[in-house]
Amino acid sequence: MVVPSTTTTSDAGTLPQTDALPATDNSQFESEMAALWQAITTDSVVVALPAFFPEGAYVQLKTIAGAQDDFQNRLVHDYALDIGAVHALLGDGASSATLVGVDVPAEYAHWIPPGVCDNSVGYFEVANSRIVYQEGRQIRSFGIASMISWRGVWYVVHLGAILRDSDSGVVLDPDVGWGTSAPSSTC
Repeated sequence: MVVPSTTTTSDAGTLPQTDALPATDNSQFESEMAALWQAITTDSVVVALPAFFPEGAYVQLKTIAGAQDDFQNRLVHDYALDIGAVHALLGDGASSATLVGVDVPAEYAHWIPPGVCDNSVGYFEVANSRIVYQEGRQIRSFGIASMISWRGVWYVVHLGAILRDSDSGVVLDPDVGWGTSAPSSTC
């Protein structure tokens, strides 16, 4: 899937990085997670793009050759696969499942400095956040493999898996109830 590039200055990815630690108690984060949830219930990666790390930011961040192709052909592709896998997990209940919240373990957020993980600028990263939803009377959850910051905002960069063995979607640690987050260092 090719995601259209944004050429206006309203694209956060065109602006330089900051060292602001993202918060989750604001309307922007809530809007991003609502978009991700809608995408999961409808199996549409396009709807989930507001919650995804901006392409321009990724191109600024990475020191690898072909960062734009890597963004399109690996990151967005994997995001779509993982959204499809969660949608399949919800099954017939997808349209009636409701988002309860997203639990981001702030105590696990850590700064990744420039020069680490093929990055030219630093960013905050948090692994193993939990999307909590209700299906019928049952609370359920699954993990977000990794979110990273750009300009003080959390974005999903890997939903189900950072590394994968096959070209298929992954649902990270689905659980009945709120589930449990664990610390992790990832890139």
